[in-house]
Amino acid sequence: MRLRCVCSDWKEAAKGTIVPSEFKVDRVKKIRLMETMTTALPNLQHLSIYDIADGWGHGYMSGDNPDERGRAYRRTHDLGIIANFQKLRSLSIIKAPLNGQYPVLFNFPLLEKLTINDNFPFPNYIKWDLKMLERLPMLRELECRLNEAMSGNLSSLRVLKDNLEKVVISGCRNVAGNFMDLADF
Repeated sequence: MRLRCVCSDWKEAAKGTIVPSEFKVDRVKKIRLMETMTTALPNLQHLSIYDIADGWGHGYMSGDNPDERGRAYRRTHDLGIIANFQKLRSLSIIKAPLNGQYPVLFNFPLLEKLTINDNFPFPNYIKWDLKMLERLPMLRELECRLNEAMSGNLSSLRVLKDNLEKVVISGCRNVAGNFMDLADF
């Protein structure tokens, strides 16, 4: 079998390439770029996902068990591709109208910061329970605002008591419990 080598100019160019520390998905072009990055730059550590609505009917694919109140799109893009970023440390979902359950969002063992914030008047219907956070053992910061479909009890956060430093939960009506349950952190 013939030995295949990469041109030395390419090697030098690759050494000089600046890997982005954060990648912000806020347009359709960036969705396509993120698809490429899952193989080219699998070590991405910070990812922010925003609404990609562009007036042409683009949006994110609904997750499992979607809510009937969510928006419908003519052309959808799969959010599951982010599962390839296994070294992700920070994940922000801001103003991205997601609908349903997305187990892929909770399969990052190195994740330290999770932010899920809503976009009025197009609410998130990301269905998830606080118990799902046990799959994020390194989580230090959690911020969740205005998510009607989030549920669970604050006592579920006890599994993270060795690492969790900051918790912001606001406008999530289906969350039960009292922050005093976490007083011994």
